[in-house]
Amino acid sequence: MNMSARLPELIRAFNGPMTKELVQEPAKFGLGSLPSRTQPVSVAHAVCGFCSTGCGLKIHLDEKGQAINLTPNTQYPVNLGMACPKGWEALTPLYAADRATTPLLNGEAVDWDTAMQVFCRKFEAIMDQHGRESVAFLSTGQIMVEEMAFLGALAKFGMGMVHGDGNTRQCMATAVAAYKESFGFDAPPYTYADFEQGDVLVFIGANPCIAHPIMWQRVLSNSNQPEIIVVDPRKTETAMAATQHLPILPKSDLLLFYCLAHWLVKHGHVKPEYIADHTNGYEGFCEFLKDYAPEQHYASLGLSEEEFLKFAETIANGKSVSFWWTMGVNQGHEATRTAQAIINVALMTGNIGRPGTGANSITGQCNAMGSRLFSNTTNLIGGHDFTKAEHRAKVAQALDIPEERIPQKPSLAYDQIVQGIEEGRIKGLWMIATNAAHSWIQQKRIREVLQKLDFFVVQDMYATTESAQLAHLVLPAAGWGEKEGTFINSERRIGVSRKVSRAPGQALADFHIFRLIAEYWGCASLFRSWTSPEAVFERLQQVTKGQPCEITGIKGYDMLESHGGMQWPLRPGDEPGKERRLFEDGKFYTPDGRAKFVYEAPHAVPEPPDAEYPLVLLTGRGTSAQWHTQTRTGKSAILRKLHPTALMLDIHPEDALKLKIRDGQTVTVSSRRANITAQARVSTTMRPGQVFLPMHDPQVNQLTLSVVDPYSRQPSYKHCAVRVG
Repeated sequence: MNMSARLPELIRAFNGPMTKELVQEPAKFGLGSLPSRTQPVSVAHAVCGFCSTGCGLKIHLDEKGQAINLTPNTQYPVNLGMACPKGWEALTPLYAADRATTPLLNGEAVDWDTAMQVFCRKFEAIMDQHGRESVAFLSTGQIMVEEMAFLGALAKFGMGMVHGDGNTRQCMATAVAAYKESFGFDAPPYTYADFEQGDVLVFIGANPCIAHPIMWQRVLSNSNQPEIIVVDPRKTETAMAATQHLPILPKSDLLLFYCLAHWLVKHGHVKPEYIADHTNGYEGFCEFLKDYAPEQHYASLGLSEEEFLKFAETIANGKSVSFWWTMGVNQGHEATRTAQAIINVALMTGNIGRPGTGANSITGQCNAMGSRLFSNTTNLIGGHDFTKAEHRAKVAQALDIPEERIPQKPSLAYDQIVQGIEEGRIKGLWMIATNAAHSWIQQKRIREVLQKLDFFVVQDMYATTESAQLAHLVLPAAGWGEKEGTFINSERRIGVSRKVSRAPGQALADFHIFRLIAEYWGCASLFRSWTSPEAVFERLQQVTKGQPCEITGIKGYDMLESHGGMQWPLRPGDEPGKERRLFEDGKFYTPDGRAKFVYEAPHAVPEPPDAEYPLVLLTGRGTSAQWHTQTRTGKSAILRKLHPTALMLDIHPEDALKLKIRDGQTVTVSSRRANITAQARVSTTMRPGQVFLPMHDPQVNQLTLSVVDPYSRQPSYKHCAVRVG
């Protein structure tokens, strides 16, 4: 046969390896058509383990029950069949080559028996010599609710620790403090349906296009042609899509909302009946507002009169106005009062408890809400108070543990634990599923502090994190998808996630590591009934009885799965429903059922720019393909292609011209704490005098400032003075 005769066969082969790989066949389980090699024999349900959106995923399983692929769950009420790049790549980090597969003692592989003996012997020796407050743990927003609860109960009730906090201190402590003081309980009031039901949506220090893409898709589903207002110094991706962008000066948001409140009162755009029936402290707030006439503060806000008035009038004319904030508010030197200024405006305009309204904090991590309620760190498990005898008695009865084992005082907060290590008062630390050596403020300092510890244990999926490399003992943990349990998302939805893959080597689920430690420590009798995550969930239900977050109406994991998760509260006899918002009856969780107006005069930023460091550094999310310290997203070749390979510094053209910096040039960024290198990206998304770096890069937190909000003790990552050259 000559070549011309074979040409059709060469151009299009109907048989052969590639043809078999690519041809698709009808699949079961509503999955459409798939290549034969990816045809599942069954599916399992999971909640994505990255951000707080809490998307439902269908995990495709082979005949051995091993995950081979995934697709978004079209029936799950959160994401309705959508997923962001991280969700599509959720399985990839499980198969990374650098997974921790065996315990490591001073860098050498050991068995679990040796690891447990060393763990217990070292911590016991420190506590015997220096007391119960000489050791601490740092928890996470990344493990399951049941694992968080087990960790907190084991550490405090079993091992006798007093101090433990979580990395959720870095993202959500401000919202917790604000809600507790204003509403009487840590209670984000909204449901995701509110994205679709209002006519005015205000995003403050929030960039959902990048940080929470599926939430942004819900915004785009709003059929009311809403006004979308973004309050942010930087012209973020969300600001580009908004109908109004208020490019305020960094950290002037508290002042902005006081000026807005003044204007609303002066022009009669408040709801007197709602205020009288459902709030306290309004008269004092109005007196306080006399100093905040907007026309006196436009320069301090960095806004024109026209920009401010359009903003104020839009809110005044809105029928259903919702206010949404994230880290741009929470990570500030006066963050709690800023969040409460937003809450105050929602209360005075009656924009709460109705569809499309609310003062709504968007959570960060997949289980930050679970951490807030059940980690047993600075709050007693279930949203209780360590200092109240009746709370200790209730928790002791619900968990069937002796009451005297419950500490009578709350833990130190994260920054205070770090300070305790630095001062030599805390000598042992157990860190679980977090990477402080990368993520904590003023990174050089935290690394030096961690090296002062007599004994440092890191429990993680990878032994290659910056923190694990400093540890004396590394405990290999299973990751998302390799264990079972529940997450609680931003809208308070509890969703169940099933095990769909086996952990590598000797790695164990955090739940089973905690059971093992209880046995070796000698306190396993306290946790005999804690035989499985679902058994622990049943215990936690009893802990919540009578609380605003009560979940005694949930009948096991199967009920959660069949309903697409459930929002708390859910008491016996309550209609589960797909979406449920709080405060529809105007009753709050304070003793008198009224919300509280809370306010305080703004304070100057701790480190203003000056002649030596003339620029303000802003930080935030880089792309939707990056997540926190990139411990997991960095394992995906696909996700790595979706963000720049170099650390990019956004700088305004005026500043670039003044400093003789070209686009793409390598520059040095310096603060009073460190010098790092980045690649300049000249961009009008910045205002003159400001620069921006994505928080995910391991260099960035060398620059940030060790300042925390005095009420939430959340770090201020979003503002410090730098120079660029």
